[in-house]
Amino acid sequence: MNKIKFAFLSIIVVFVLIFVYFLSYNFVEPGAYDYMTKHVLTERLPFDKYKQIYGSGDIILVMIDDKTVEKYRWPWKREVNCKIFNYFLEYAHPKVLVHDSIISTLDKENPESDKKFFDTLKKFDNLITGFMPNIRGWENPKAGEDYEKKFAKKYKINAVNKMTSDSYLYSSLMPFPKPYANAVKYTGSVSMLPGFINGNLASYSIDEIYRTHEYILNYKGDIYPSIAMQAFLLANGNPQITVTDSEIILPAFSVKQKKTLWQTIVPMRFYKLYQGYSHPKISAVDIMDSYDNLHAGKKPVIAPEIFKDKIVVIGANVPAGTGLNDNKNTPVTINHPGADIQATAIDNIMHNDFLTTTPHFINILITLIGMLFVYAVIRIYNLYKSIALSLLLILCYFFIAAACFYFKIVINVITPPVMFAITMILAYIHKFVLENRSKEKVKSAMGKYMSEDVMKRVIMNIDNLGLGGKKSVVTVLFADIRGFTSMSETMSAQQVSEILNEYFTEMEPIITKYNGIINKFIGDAVMAIFGEPIQDKNHPANAVKCGYEMLLKVKELQKKWAQEGKPKIEIGIGINTGEVFVGNIGSVNRMEYTVIGDTVNLASRLESYNKIYKTKMLISSSTYEETKGIVDVIRISDVEIRGKSHKMDIYEVLKAQID
Repeated sequence: MNKIKFAFLSIIVVFVLIFVYFLSYNFVEPGAYDYMTKHVLTERLPFDKYKQIYGSGDIILVMIDDKTVEKYRWPWKREVNCKIFNYFLEYAHPKVLVHDSIISTLDKENPESDKKFFDTLKKFDNLITGFMPNIRGWENPKAGEDYEKKFAKKYKINAVNKMTSDSYLYSSLMPFPKPYANAVKYTGSVSMLPGFINGNLASYSIDEIYRTHEYILNYKGDIYPSIAMQAFLLANGNPQITVTDSEIILPAFSVKQKKTLWQTIVPMRFYKLYQGYSHPKISAVDIMDSYDNLHAGKKPVIAPEIFKDKIVVIGANVPAGTGLNDNKNTPVTINHPGADIQATAIDNIMHNDFLTTTPHFINILITLIGMLFVYAVIRIYNLYKSIALSLLLILCYFFIAAACFYFKIVINVITPPVMFAITMILAYIHKFVLENRSKEKVKSAMGKYMSEDVMKRVIMNIDNLGLGGKKSVVTVLFADIRGFTSMSETMSAQQVSEILNEYFTEMEPIITKYNGIINKFIGDAVMAIFGEPIQDKNHPANAVKCGYEMLLKVKELQKKWAQEGKPKIEIGIGINTGEVFVGNIGSVNRMEYTVIGDTVNLASRLESYNKIYKTKMLISSSTYEETKGIVDVIRISDVEIRGKSHKMDIYEVLKAQID
């Protein structure tokens, strides 16, 4: 019997260790990687080989920025771009010109303007523009196949394909308009894949941080470059390259770029930023004014000579609302201009400045050796000495990890110490502590959770309380008070709190009525979850009914507050259904039961889009498919959602059948 118990406990311990490793690697390690990238990789001492703190001066950015759109109001006709391109065509002669943009439609209202712009592009022999591959397939497979043949004939690169894998990430391409395709001689992918990379691209990335670059696309057997790879090849005479399952080989330059997973996706080596950019940046309006001055025989704002033998990347970085916001989150900053990210990828390959990622099995081996060391120390030494030695091991590991990053070797930073700490905890746990901590667990659990339903769930599973969770399909509801900030500026803090307390007091029973739980209050906003932990197969319908009843209750409150002389408030509601990670997030001492994932992000964005579309309640297509029998809606088609690679339909709820 003892052997059976021991085996059973051993299986549980192994399962816990694997589960903690999975959580740490996928949800904590990316943050540690980002920290090291920002604070170690971008800080280089003078003896560094490249002596680079900021990006190379061989690459210059020309940005359509705030300064540009102040003078040339956006949106503008495409022929306005001709000033920028003619400057480089007639006066400045860079080695390579990269246009970090995608043109997928024609300006039907201004065809002559398009023609002028495309005629200008046609004159370049060193211009690279962007194309976008898509994961989703063609809507019209026959037309897509015809386009792929033409695209491959013109744009696939001179490469020997020795890849044995026939699995492809992309299934279609965003087509070029025919006049544009006729004008452009070189193109490269501008696709970026968010995710965490350390030996492999994690399939559970949820943070939407861009850490990698895909230099080569193996698209249905044909090899295409990213714009960074195309810039490198064009700058060096378009040599033939060889692509294998493990590397890209450029024999003429002795450059080998190690692959990871999915068509040579590699971690980028980012550089320190200066005023938001890691490479020299010039405003596009200065280029346009320089062209006008040179054309008139006057002194230019920017001398053409500075671009000699340089690679120039033309991009856009204007705040949201203009359609020119190409910013993404990277380890070194939020809202990193996309053109600067592309410049960084070019910089990496131009200087062979790549990171070396340790294979995943090496990271696991290091972790296991450290765990065995901690276990042995605890078995051999007394409490204080074993704790001291274990903590010393953790500190030494952090130092070694930082040193590895300094020398551009990527190693797991936080996961091994987490596993060392877990090993310490498991080694010190004994039966007496487990049997006499039940009351303390209940008290601790009640202090960690807000919802009564969640507390009940914790008490039922008190022996399994810990960090972790599961994947589950739920419905998430966000509700936010419109104009609350401006309203609160005209009221005292006490008046604001009275309105908020009354509002939340009225909303909470409605959410509870439809089997929802309030996950959190965020200022004047509320986030509710349907489907977990209360199991409810009708959670999409209940969430929509809840949202509609909340709107009705707000109307009642408006009448009451009007009589009391209080301001009128409106709310916006966003609802989305999908798969999330649901469970306990936080630390071993303080945790929160919550849901995380793209489903949550989309629900929040739907709520904010109420401001744009002047609506009160928006639901996603996944929620609508589950509730179409109980709601009257207006479809809002082809909405561009930030963070999504394709447009999607959303729905305004006009009425819902409530109980």
